[in-house]
Amino acid sequence: MTAEGEALTGGMVNAGAVFRRGALVERPAPRNARALHAYLHALKEHGFDAAPTPVGLTGDGREQLTFIPGEVALPPFPDWAMTKAALASVGSLLRRLHEAGAAIEVDTRVEWPRDLADPEGGTVLCHNDVCPDNVVFRDGRAAALIDFDLAAPGRPLWDVAMTARYWVPMADPATAADLHPAGLDAPARLRVLADGYGLPPRDRAELPGVIEQATEVCRAFVARRVADGDSAYLQALAERGGWERWDRVQTWLADHRTTFTAALLN
Repeated sequence: MTAEGEALTGGMVNAGAVFRRGALVERPAPRNARALHAYLHALKEHGFDAAPTPVGLTGDGREQLTFIPGEVALPPFPDWAMTKAALASVGSLLRRLHEAGAAIEVDTRVEWPRDLADPEGGTVLCHNDVCPDNVVFRDGRAAALIDFDLAAPGRPLWDVAMTARYWVPMADPATAADLHPAGLDAPARLRVLADGYGLPPRDRAELPGVIEQATEVCRAFVARRVADGDSAYLQALAERGGWERWDRVQTWLADHRTTFTAALLN
């Protein structure tokens, strides 16, 4: 415990700047904090209790939120976080988020972040960053989502695609093995996620293509960070195979599109 509180690890955007003080978490506030806090309060009003509750904003540009107890899987991701039961529970939790969010009118006057947003837009506020670092587990099941900084309007299917990228994961075996346990069956796991979410047939047919679209958006996001000289992204790019890795992932996704579609629909 430091003078600022207990430092919380995980994620790249706010690395080293998130602290816990007892029942509160204090972190840098996003530019749209007031609108985001209003959304998080509205989620609670519509029955979704699996997100932090905003407490307030400080005078020095930070936000305070309730701390959610549990386990968060950090890379390299442990076996317990990559079980089929854990994966299905992530899908179920995401569905609950979208069902509650569908009843909340998104404020279109707000400048929601475009970093990982659905380029086609939408009427539901998507989380956009449901990676293992941002899911709190209890008893082996996904219990809550944290870090809504990149939330923006989009299609629920876009959020499923983004989540699949991180949790299946949707990457060639060599790339997946960098952070995930070896030998994960991507087509089977994509089906588990879709089943856990309750994805309808039409969306299942579209999901592989949307995952490819989401991967392009993620690559562009990384490219912008690298161009801006962000040291965390420069280091991660260098350590994980550079742009050749992204080329390999995107080629692998396109080559296996039919396999993924069959796994989702059959």
